[in-house]
Amino acid sequence: MINNDNSENKDEEQTIGNNSESLKEELKKEQTIGNNSESLKEELKKEQTIGNNSESLKEELKKTKIELEETKKNAETNLNKLKYMMADFDNYRKQIEKQMTSTIESNKSNLLSQFLTVHDDYQRAFDIIKKNQDLDEVFLNGLQGILKNLDNILQSEGVTPIETIGKILDPSKHDVISFSYDDDLPENTITNEIRIGYMLNDKVLRPSLVEISKKNIMNNNIDESN
Repeated sequence: MINNDNSENKDEEQTIGNNSESLKEELKKEQTIGNNSESLKEELKKEQTIGNNSESLKEELKKTKIELEETKKNAETNLNKLKYMMADFDNYRKQIEKQMTSTIESNKSNLLSQFLTVHDDYQRAFDIIKKNQDLDEVFLNGLQGILKNLDNILQSEGVTPIETIGKILDPSKHDVISFSYDDDLPENTITNEIRIGYMLNDKVLRPSLVEISKKNIMNNNIDESN
């Protein structure tokens, strides 16, 4: 009987031990599940944080895009203003250069006109002196050389004589101070030059004073009546 009781006790202890091991295993599983649950919770929190950060980034990107568009518009506006300013400055520069060129040309014309007066006086004096046959030829050649130098100076500055005799009157270059009747010439033909006129490049520096031809109306009437 004693043996039987011992045997039963051993079986019960073994069963209890097995159950204890099972409980331990269950507890381990529950602990593992609990740990996994915590891990999942942490992952979910991380995903939620990432999601929130993603929304924040989207909002920041929208703001950045709006700011970039505004910056681009401002840059284009400023660039257009700069272009207008540069165009205005270029026009102002051209206007100033034109005014300076016009002033220089005007001053040059005035100076050359005064020089022409001296040239005319010298030319008249030379023509009078040349008529004196008693003067030494060397002296006359010296005076003529001076006159030639004056002509060369005028030519180097772009001053050239205006053509007159035999040409038809051009009111922009010729000033008429007298006329003569000549039926053999076309009317308004220049027959005599009283004062030489000059061009400064393509502009009239001084008009020529000229005499022109006119038809004799009385003679023409007589011819027609005959």
